[in-house]
Amino acid sequence: MTNPVPTPSSYAATAGGTRAAGGHPRAAAASPSTSGSARPAGGAPTVGRRKEAVVRVRLVPGSGEFKLNGRTLEGYFPNKVHQQLIREPFVALEKDGRFDVIATLAGGGVTGQAGALRLAIARALIGLEPDDRPALKKAGFLTRDARVKERKKYGLKKARKAPQYSKR
Repeated sequence: MTNPVPTPSSYAATAGGTRAAGGHPRAAAASPSTSGSARPAGGAPTVGRRKEAVVRVRLVPGSGEFKLNGRTLEGYFPNKVHQQLIREPFVALEKDGRFDVIATLAGGGVTGQAGALRLAIARALIGLEPDDRPALKKAGFLTRDARVKERKKYGLKKARKAPQYSKR
């Protein structure tokens, strides 16, 4: 009166054969051989981080357009200082207008996202052309800014601000 233990092959038989042989249920859907991939052709996606912001970037040969969470650079970063900061890696290599930038930005604030985007773009440029590394390194575009908000300590009002001292 024992029930047989189900095996991966028995799952495939009961699911109508939608599962790859002995593989994960999503393996068939995520296989690289599927046609009509949603990803555009270009370099591997790179990641940049600053403070709490995380940015994933893909560079595609094009006319220099930015697609940031579906919006233009000017629409996402109206501040000219942030726009200049983001374009710096292209300007340093004199490649401004040669690549379209497709990016997903998440977390953090505006300045953190701008810094993370600059780092991700610099890393993506190296992925496409490793010879550009020394120029980007010298300009400081490959350094991950490690400054983050300091944690609040108990007994204090903020990270370092103490409550007002009263002598009596």
